[in-house]
Amino acid sequence: MSITIGVHSANPSLYHLSRLGILEELLRPLGESVEWLAVGGLNTGAALAEGRIDLGGTGSTPPLSAQAAGHDLVYAAVSAPRPGHGALLVAADGPVRTVADLKGGKVALAVGSWQTHFTAKALAGAGLSYRDITAERPEPGRDDAARLRSGEISGWVAQGAELAAARRRGGVRTLLEAGAVITDRSVFFTRRDFAEQRPELVALVVTALQRADDWAAGHLDEAAAIAAADQAGRSRTGVRRWRCCRGGWNRSPTRSSPSSSRPPTSWPRAATCRAGSPSPTRGRAR
Repeated sequence: MSITIGVHSANPSLYHLSRLGILEELLRPLGESVEWLAVGGLNTGAALAEGRIDLGGTGSTPPLSAQAAGHDLVYAAVSAPRPGHGALLVAADGPVRTVADLKGGKVALAVGSWQTHFTAKALAGAGLSYRDITAERPEPGRDDAARLRSGEISGWVAQGAELAAARRRGGVRTLLEAGAVITDRSVFFTRRDFAEQRPELVALVVTALQRADDWAAGHLDEAAAIAAADQAGRSRTGVRRWRCCRGGWNRSPTRSSPSSSRPPTSWPRAATCRAGSPSPTRGRAR
């Protein structure tokens, strides 16, 4: 039997795992194999529901959207927080000085991604709602940093290499770091039927994700080189910005019960969830 996993470059854990052969090695004694299918983060929920993939990983918003659409998904693992992953930028000399100043303005963000969660929560903290802004999706070839500097848009949620490039060029100011508002974790999820029928495969994927993250943490240059081969050499900065909390790339996946379809509000390192319980139960740190 083969397990099919959705992969995209915006999720470094799956991205590197698909290239390192770690999961293939773990599956071989079971007579199993893995196929990797390129699936955009926003399409992961639908791909799972349609049976095109058996497991995928995204930010916090896509699995919630998929569940709201009626797809029966469960959570398999989650990363540690990514406090340096993204930020809400405004023009350095523009009129927007606080989040409340965004009211009535246009904000460029990846609608449906973790950026929606971040933006909505930031607006709520300022007494506004998501409806108080006009959210614009990024478009290929459009320079949102330039649009921000010119005043065409009021704000821009940037991440990774684009965020680093905008800051290097200047003319923008960080209004709010994503990590100040949300924990911004990677979430790995699957269909309920797959989790219940093949829990041993889900467990092996979680183990492989941890090993891939551990490898990348200790081999940043090699990890960047792998990504750069696909992303036109832009990835070194992006990979380094994934060096997260507590001075390192602390991204320990956390297993949950196949019956757990609710995203926990807090996933401590090496915690496990009891069946049917949204609250993690602490296990031994690993």
